[in-house]
Amino acid sequence: MKKLLAAAVAATLFAGQVMAQDLAPLNSDTEANRMDWAELEAKFGAFPKMPEGLKVGGVSKTLTNEYWRTLGEGYQRFAEKAGVEVAYQAAQSEGDQLGQLTIAEGMVTQGYKVLLVSPQTDANLQPVMEQAKSAGIPVVNVNDAVIPQAEHYVGNVQRDNGVRVAKWFIEKYPEGGKVAIVEGQAGVYAAVQRTDGFRKTIEESGKFQVVASVPGNWDRQTSYDAATNILQQHPDLVGFYANNDGMALGIVEAVKSANLLGKVAVFGTDGTSDAYKSIEAGELTGTVDSFSILTGEVAMEVALRLSAGQALPRVVATPQALITADNFKEFQGSPDDVRALLMKAAGK
Repeated sequence: MKKLLAAAVAATLFAGQVMAQDLAPLNSDTEANRMDWAELEAKFGAFPKMPEGLKVGGVSKTLTNEYWRTLGEGYQRFAEKAGVEVAYQAAQSEGDQLGQLTIAEGMVTQGYKVLLVSPQTDANLQPVMEQAKSAGIPVVNVNDAVIPQAEHYVGNVQRDNGVRVAKWFIEKYPEGGKVAIVEGQAGVYAAVQRTDGFRKTIEESGKFQVVASVPGNWDRQTSYDAATNILQQHPDLVGFYANNDGMALGIVEAVKSANLLGKVAVFGTDGTSDAYKSIEAGELTGTVDSFSILTGEVAMEVALRLSAGQALPRVVATPQALITADNFKEFQGSPDDVRALLMKAAGK
């Protein structure tokens, strides 16, 4: 009897591994098996009761970036409502791939029953994905870099981020002009998709020329230096698009140093508090807010629903909005107020 039971368990594990291997490499922007965050309760019912003592682990890229810190706040907010324990840890820097892997592997061995991970790259946390699957631990890939073999992803449509900014330029500069892109870390899915969305959309208008697209590596000083060089070569530039807000704020400093504030538009991404302050001060032109706290709440809800056995789609898309001086005040409420505003915008 024991041999039959062992064989059955082995067959189940093998079947699970085959199913995972049969999944097409994940493109979170185009995955057909997806749903919008605002439809979770309507499609899957009220949130289920969680077992006592459930431990959830969150592994982030870094805590030096406000976006990732506030994503963790979202995890904690929903975990408290659900009555589960959550630990949120991160690598020392956005380039510490091995450190991040060590943290994630430690959570598996320490008895965490659910994992939410925001990997440094599309490959560095692949070993822990396999380790967690063998242990029957659901894993949700949350925003930014995308692990191709991930079975579940929660986050923004990254390409749309760049598309939104490009459409703003097309509307505001009907005569076109020169623009530049400051990219995030090379090879990171979000950076690639944001850049591609901006470049293709603005070039398809036929009126804009992308004169530079250079790496900023998510770093403010690197982006300041890059923007300074670009402005020296192209003093008639009409604007910059940066893949995150930290880089955009570095670019703003370069624009100010060149005495071009008000003449060169600068857009970032993430919707950090510093970005909002800069918009209010009339310096940063805008940002694409990715609503990190809400994204964290949605990701935690998805992870816990999965742990309860619900068969959710492979991708749950979270909201974003283009923020400028025209509308930034609308989105400065509490997390609950912002959630209600976005639910209303989604027609829920």
